[in-house]
Amino acid sequence: MRYGYARVSTQGQDLEVQLQQLENESCDKIYSEKFTGTKADRPKLKAVMDLIQEGDTLVVTKLDRLARNTVEGIEIVKELFSRGVRVHVLNVGLLENTTMGRFFLTTLLAVAEMERNLIVERTQEGKAIAKQSPDFKEGRPPKYTKKQIDHALHLLETNSYTQVEELTGISKSTLIRAKKKVRIEDSFNKLVEQNGDALKRLSKE
Repeated sequence: MRYGYARVSTQGQDLEVQLQQLENESCDKIYSEKFTGTKADRPKLKAVMDLIQEGDTLVVTKLDRLARNTVEGIEIVKELFSRGVRVHVLNVGLLENTTMGRFFLTTLLAVAEMERNLIVERTQEGKAIAKQSPDFKEGRPPKYTKKQIDHALHLLETNSYTQVEELTGISKSTLIRAKKKVRIEDSFNKLVEQNGDALKRLSKE
Protein backbone atom coordinates (compact mmCIF):
# COMPACT_ATOMS: atom_id res chain seq x y z
CA MET A 1 0.00 0.00 0.00
CA ARG A 2 1.07 3.57 -0.74
CA TYR A 3 -0.26 6.06 1.80
CA GLY A 4 -0.19 9.76 1.03
CA TYR A 5 -0.17 12.44 3.74
CA ALA A 6 -0.76 16.16 3.14
CA ARG A 7 -0.87 18.99 5.67
CA VAL A 8 -1.15 22.76 5.78
CA SER A 9 -0.82 24.87 8.92
CA THR A 10 -3.95 27.05 8.79
CA GLN A 11 -7.56 26.83 7.64
CA GLY A 12 -6.92 29.53 5.05
CA GLN A 13 -4.25 27.55 3.21
CA ASP A 14 -5.03 25.29 0.26
CA LEU A 15 -4.30 21.56 0.19
CA GLU A 16 -5.07 21.15 -3.50
CA VAL A 17 -1.49 21.24 -4.82
CA GLN A 18 -0.27 18.61 -2.35
CA LEU A 19 -3.29 16.37 -2.97
CA GLN A 20 -2.79 16.56 -6.74
CA GLN A 21 0.88 15.59 -6.40
CA LEU A 22 0.00 12.64 -4.17
CA GLU A 23 -2.71 11.48 -6.61
CA ASN A 24 -0.17 11.64 -9.43
CA GLU A 25 2.01 9.25 -7.39
CA SER A 26 -0.82 6.68 -7.44
CA CYS A 27 -1.31 6.62 -3.67
CA ASP A 28 -3.87 4.02 -2.63
CA LYS A 29 -5.11 6.16 0.24
CA ILE A 30 -4.53 9.84 0.98
CA TYR A 31 -4.94 11.54 4.34
CA SER A 32 -4.97 15.31 4.69
CA GLU A 33 -5.52 17.86 7.44
CA LYS A 34 -5.31 21.55 8.24
CA PHE A 35 -3.36 21.47 11.47
CA THR A 36 -0.38 23.49 12.65
CA GLY A 37 2.90 21.59 12.68
CA THR A 38 3.69 23.03 16.11
CA LYS A 39 1.04 20.79 17.69
CA ALA A 40 1.80 17.17 18.46
CA ASP A 41 -1.82 16.01 18.20
CA ARG A 42 -2.41 15.63 14.46
CA PRO A 43 -5.32 13.17 14.09
CA LYS A 44 -4.83 12.24 10.42
CA LEU A 45 -1.10 11.64 10.82
CA LYS A 46 -1.85 9.41 13.81
CA ALA A 47 -4.37 7.49 11.69
CA VAL A 48 -1.72 6.88 9.00
CA MET A 49 0.86 5.79 11.57
CA ASP A 50 -1.64 3.34 13.09
CA LEU A 51 -2.50 1.76 9.73
CA ILE A 52 0.81 1.64 7.90
CA GLN A 53 2.79 -1.61 8.08
CA GLU A 54 5.80 -3.48 6.73
CA GLY A 55 6.17 -3.21 2.97
CA ASP A 56 4.04 -0.05 2.73
CA THR A 57 5.25 3.35 1.55
CA LEU A 58 4.42 6.73 3.07
CA VAL A 59 4.45 9.54 0.50
CA VAL A 60 4.70 13.26 1.40
CA THR A 61 5.41 16.24 -0.86
CA LYS A 62 7.99 17.74 1.53
CA LEU A 63 9.55 16.49 4.73
CA ASP A 64 8.35 19.44 6.81
CA ARG A 65 4.73 18.40 6.10
CA LEU A 66 5.41 15.36 8.25
CA ALA A 67 7.18 16.80 11.30
CA ARG A 68 7.24 19.83 13.60
CA ASN A 69 11.01 19.95 13.90
CA THR A 70 14.21 18.02 13.25
CA VAL A 71 13.98 15.85 16.36
CA GLU A 72 10.38 14.77 15.76
CA GLY A 73 11.01 14.21 12.05
CA ILE A 74 13.89 11.86 12.75
CA GLU A 75 11.81 9.99 15.35
CA ILE A 76 8.88 9.54 12.95
CA VAL A 77 11.01 8.34 10.02
CA LYS A 78 13.12 6.07 12.25
CA GLU A 79 9.94 4.48 13.59
CA LEU A 80 8.74 3.88 10.04
CA PHE A 81 12.12 2.43 9.07
CA SER A 82 12.00 0.08 12.07
CA ARG A 83 8.60 -1.17 10.89
CA GLY A 84 9.89 -1.84 7.38
CA VAL A 85 8.05 1.15 5.87
CA ARG A 86 9.58 3.18 3.05
CA VAL A 87 9.36 7.01 3.08
CA HIS A 88 9.08 8.77 -0.26
CA VAL A 89 9.55 12.56 -0.15
CA LEU A 90 8.53 13.89 -3.56
CA ASN A 91 10.94 16.84 -3.74
CA VAL A 92 13.86 14.66 -2.57
CA GLY A 93 13.28 11.01 -3.39
CA LEU A 94 13.06 7.72 -1.54
CA LEU A 95 14.65 7.79 1.94
CA GLU A 96 16.49 4.58 2.76
CA ASN A 97 17.34 3.06 6.12
CA THR A 98 21.11 3.33 5.59
CA THR A 99 23.87 5.42 7.20
CA MET A 100 23.85 7.87 4.29
CA GLY A 101 20.05 7.84 4.15
CA ARG A 102 19.75 8.74 7.85
CA PHE A 103 22.41 11.46 7.47
CA PHE A 104 20.54 12.89 4.48
CA LEU A 105 17.30 12.83 6.51
CA THR A 106 18.86 14.73 9.42
CA THR A 107 20.29 17.37 7.09
CA LEU A 108 17.00 17.88 5.23
CA LEU A 109 14.98 18.29 8.40
CA ALA A 110 17.51 20.70 9.91
CA VAL A 111 17.33 22.88 6.77
CA ALA A 112 13.52 22.80 6.79
CA GLU A 113 13.45 23.82 10.46
CA MET A 114 15.93 26.63 9.84
CA GLU A 115 13.80 27.97 6.95
CA ARG A 116 10.69 27.87 9.15
CA ASN A 117 12.49 29.75 11.95
CA LEU A 118 13.76 32.38 9.49
CA ILE A 119 10.21 32.98 8.25
CA VAL A 120 9.01 33.47 11.84
CA GLU A 121 11.87 35.88 12.54
CA ARG A 122 11.17 37.92 9.39
CA THR A 123 7.47 38.05 10.25
CA GLN A 124 8.22 39.29 13.77
CA GLU A 125 10.69 41.88 12.46
CA GLY A 126 8.16 43.12 9.91
CA LYS A 127 5.48 43.40 12.58
CA ALA A 128 7.84 45.30 14.90
CA ILE A 129 8.55 47.79 12.10
CA ALA A 130 4.85 48.10 11.27
CA LYS A 131 4.01 48.82 14.91
CA GLN A 132 6.12 51.97 14.71
CA SER A 133 3.62 53.43 12.23
CA PRO A 134 0.81 55.53 13.77
CA ASP A 135 -1.65 53.77 11.43
CA PHE A 136 -0.79 50.27 12.69
CA LYS A 137 -3.70 48.21 14.03
CA GLU A 138 -3.43 44.76 15.61
CA GLY A 139 -5.59 41.95 14.26
CA ARG A 140 -7.28 41.30 10.94
CA PRO A 141 -7.70 44.18 8.47
CA PRO A 142 -11.25 45.52 8.12
CA LYS A 143 -13.37 43.69 5.56
CA TYR A 144 -14.92 46.90 4.23
CA THR A 145 -13.43 50.34 3.69
CA LYS A 146 -14.73 53.43 5.48
CA LYS A 147 -16.10 54.67 2.15
CA GLN A 148 -18.12 51.46 1.69
CA ILE A 149 -19.52 51.63 5.22
CA ASP A 150 -20.41 55.34 4.88
CA HIS A 151 -22.18 54.60 1.59
CA ALA A 152 -24.17 51.75 3.18
CA LEU A 153 -25.16 53.94 6.16
CA HIS A 154 -26.32 56.63 3.73
CA LEU A 155 -28.49 54.03 1.96
CA LEU A 156 -30.00 53.07 5.33
CA GLU A 157 -31.61 56.49 5.52
CA THR A 158 -34.09 55.47 2.79
CA ASN A 159 -33.85 51.65 2.75
CA SER A 160 -34.26 48.73 5.14
CA TYR A 161 -31.35 46.68 6.51
CA THR A 162 -32.31 43.78 4.22
CA GLN A 163 -32.35 46.01 1.13
CA VAL A 164 -28.98 47.57 1.98
CA GLU A 165 -27.48 44.13 2.62
CA GLU A 166 -28.67 42.98 -0.82
CA LEU A 167 -27.30 46.14 -2.48
CA THR A 168 -23.89 46.23 -0.77
CA GLY A 169 -23.23 42.71 0.53
CA ILE A 170 -22.61 44.16 4.01
CA SER A 171 -24.43 42.13 6.67
CA LYS A 172 -27.09 43.57 8.96
CA SER A 173 -24.95 42.92 12.07
CA THR A 174 -22.04 44.88 10.53
CA LEU A 175 -24.36 47.75 9.63
CA ILE A 176 -25.81 47.85 13.15
CA ARG A 177 -22.32 47.98 14.68
CA ALA A 178 -21.26 50.71 12.26
CA LYS A 179 -24.39 52.75 12.99
CA LYS A 180 -23.84 52.41 16.75
CA LYS A 181 -20.20 53.48 16.34
CA VAL A 182 -21.27 56.60 14.41
CA ARG A 183 -23.79 57.51 17.14
CA ILE A 184 -21.11 57.15 19.82
CA GLU A 185 -18.64 59.26 17.82
CA ASP A 186 -21.30 61.95 17.22
CA SER A 187 -22.16 62.04 20.93
CA PHE A 188 -18.49 62.30 21.85
CA ASN A 189 -17.88 65.12 19.35
CA LYS A 190 -20.89 67.04 20.68
CA LEU A 191 -19.63 66.60 24.22
CA VAL A 192 -16.20 67.90 23.26
CA GLU A 193 -17.78 70.83 21.43
CA GLN A 194 -19.99 71.73 24.40
CA ASN A 195 -17.10 71.54 26.86
CA GLY A 196 -14.95 73.56 24.50
CA ASP A 197 -17.54 76.35 24.44
CA ALA A 198 -17.78 76.26 28.22
CA LEU A 199 -14.01 76.58 28.56
CA LYS A 200 -13.99 79.52 26.21
CA ARG A 201 -16.65 81.29 28.29
CA LEU A 202 -14.73 80.63 31.50
CA SER A 203 -11.55 82.03 30.01
CA LYS A 204 -13.34 85.30 29.18
CA GLU A 205 -14.74 85.74 32.68
